[in-house]
Amino acid sequence: MNKNTLTGFVLIAVVLIAFSWWGQRQANEQQEAANAAAAKAKAAQKQDTQPTDTLDTVAKEQAKLQADSAKTFFAAMQDQPGQKIVLKNEKVELTLDTKGGTVTKAKVLGYKDRNGNPDVTLFDGEAEQSLGFIIPTKKENINTRELNFTPSAVTARTATLTAEGADGKKIMLKYSLGESYLLHYQLNTEGMEDMLEPGRQSISVEWKDSCRQQEKGYTFENRYASLTYKEVDGGTDHLSEGKGDSEQTEEALDWVAFKTQFFTAVLIPKGQFDKGADLASAPRQKNSGYLKYYEAHLKTGFDPKQGTEFEMYFGPNDFQILKGIDKESKFGRDLDLEDLVYLGWWLVRWINRWFTLYVFDGLTALGLGLGIVLILITLLLKGLTFPMVKKSYMSSAKMRVLKPKLEEATKQYDKPEDQMQKQQAMMQMYSQYGVSPLGGCLPMLIQMPIWIAMFFFVPNAIQLRGESFLWMQDLSTYDPIFEWGKPVWLIGDHLSLTCILFCVSNLLYSYMTMRQQRDQMIGQQAQQMKMMQWMMYLMPVMFFFIFNDYSSGLNFYYFISLFFSAAIMWTLRKTTDDAKLLAILEKNYQANKNNPKKQSGLAARLEAMQRQQAEMQRLRQQMKNKR
Repeated sequence: MNKNTLTGFVLIAVVLIAFSWWGQRQANEQQEAANAAAAKAKAAQKQDTQPTDTLDTVAKEQAKLQADSAKTFFAAMQDQPGQKIVLKNEKVELTLDTKGGTVTKAKVLGYKDRNGNPDVTLFDGEAEQSLGFIIPTKKENINTRELNFTPSAVTARTATLTAEGADGKKIMLKYSLGESYLLHYQLNTEGMEDMLEPGRQSISVEWKDSCRQQEKGYTFENRYASLTYKEVDGGTDHLSEGKGDSEQTEEALDWVAFKTQFFTAVLIPKGQFDKGADLASAPRQKNSGYLKYYEAHLKTGFDPKQGTEFEMYFGPNDFQILKGIDKESKFGRDLDLEDLVYLGWWLVRWINRWFTLYVFDGLTALGLGLGIVLILITLLLKGLTFPMVKKSYMSSAKMRVLKPKLEEATKQYDKPEDQMQKQQAMMQMYSQYGVSPLGGCLPMLIQMPIWIAMFFFVPNAIQLRGESFLWMQDLSTYDPIFEWGKPVWLIGDHLSLTCILFCVSNLLYSYMTMRQQRDQMIGQQAQQMKMMQWMMYLMPVMFFFIFNDYSSGLNFYYFISLFFSAAIMWTLRKTTDDAKLLAILEKNYQANKNNPKKQSGLAARLEAMQRQQAEMQRLRQQMKNKR
C-alpha cells in the first residue's frame, strides 16, 4: 500500500468518524433538550395537581376567589367542565371546548395513522395543544383560556361562543368551517371600549403544542418537523429541526405553523403578527409518542368595535392543497402556504416545482401505483438525458480506442518532470482526432441536480404515505428486513432492504464507471485511477449509514435509477463497434493533422493553463541550471 492509498483511507476514516461524532452529538443534544422539556412539563403538571384538601390550600383558594371577584369576567371564570362542540366536513373534524373557547382536538380525515386507525389525530386535549388570546385592559389582562363560554348558533360547521362579564360586557368567538381544511373565526367584544388602554389596540396570542409522532420512523420524521413561519416582506423560515431552538423575529409575520413531516397546523391573522414574536422549539424523547414541543407568543392588531379575525389550517402538507388555500381564505392575500412543502434550494426547487410536481401529479391521476409512478419518472428522466449520456459514453469510447496510439506517441515522456509535456501532447492528439476529453463531464453535471431534486421531493410527497409496493409496506418510511430493540452505533435499530439494494447498485455502477475511465487512461493516470477506485467503492458504504433511516421510496428511486444507468452503460458498450469508431477517428486525423481543430470552452482554458505551467516549469529549470 503506497502513501497516496494510505492517505485516502485515512481521510475516509476521518470522514466516517466525524459523521458519527456529529450524529451522536446531535442525538445527545436532542436528548438533553427532550429531558429538559419533559422535566419542565412534569413540574408544571405537578404544580397544577397539588393536593387542595389542606386548610392552608383551601384558605389560599378562597382568598384568590375573593380577589378575582372584582374581575369583569369573574362569573365566566368559575371552575366548571366545558361542553364539547364538533365542527365537521368531509376533510376534517374539529372539537371546540366551551372552557377556553378554542379547538382542543383536530382530526384529519381519510389519512390512516401509524397504528392503522382511519384518521390522523393532530392533537387531543389541552395537555397536547392550547391556544389563548390575552386582551390587555386598564385593570387586568383577560385570558380566554380561563373563561367559560356559552354556545349558540351551533350547526355542523358553525358555532358562536360567548363569555359574559359584568355590566353587559361580552367576548365572542364565531367559528366557521369551510369546505376543506380551513377554519375561520372572529374574536369580538361588546361594551369593553372603555376598558382598553389608549394606544394599545392589540392582543397577545399564546399557542403551544406537543407535536405527535405520526409516522413509523421517529428519526426520519423529526428531520422534517419544524416550527415554520413566513415574514410579511420576505420568505419562509423555520427553527432548527435537529435541536432545541428559539428566536425573536425582527420582522412582522404572515403566519406561524407547527409542522410535522406530512401534517401541519397553521395560525393566520387577518392582518399580521407584530415584530418581536417569541418562537421556541424543543425535541421530545424517542418512544414518547411526540416529536417536538412548540411554543409561540405573538401579538396582532385588535379593534374593540370590529374585533379581529384569524384562520387556522389543520391538514396535510400537500403542495396543491396548500396552494389552493389562497382562494378559500377570506383574507385575500398570497399566503404561500405551499412553502411548507420544502422542495430544495432555488435550482432544485425550480426543477421540482415546474417538472417533477406536474409529472408526478399527472401519473398519479392515471390511477397508477406509486411504485410504478417512481419507475415511470425514472424512465422519463433517463429518456430525456439519454442523448447526453450517449454523448458522454461515446466521448469515453473514443478515448478508449485511442489509448494504444496515445501510449505509443507519449512513451518518451515517462519521467515525472515530463508529465506536463505529456499532457500537452495528448491534448494535441485529441484535437487532431476530433475528441473532447471533457465530453463526459457535462451530462453528469446536468443529471446531478435531478438526483438532488428527488432527494428533496420524495420525502415530502404525502402521496407516498401509506402506499405499498412489492415488499415495501409504506413508501414514505424505511422498509426493515431486520429490526432489533436497542440502537447500534451508525446503523440504528433496523436494516432497510431498499437501502441495501441502493448501495449494491451503487457499487455496480461505480465498478462500471471506474472500468470505463480506467480503459481510457494511460501512464500515471491509470495508476492514480487504481487508487481512486477503492475510495469510490467505499462511498456506497457511507451512503448505507446515511440512508438506512430514509424512506423506502427514495432509496427505491435511487436503486432503479442506478440500475437503469448501469443497463444503459452496458448496452452502449455492447453495441459500440470499436473498429468502426477508430476508422472514423482516423478520417478525422487525416483531415486535421495539418490544421488541428482548436479546442474551445473549458478544454481550451485547460490547454492554455497547461502551456502556462509548462512555460513556468521551463523557466524554473533554466534558473536552476544557471545556479
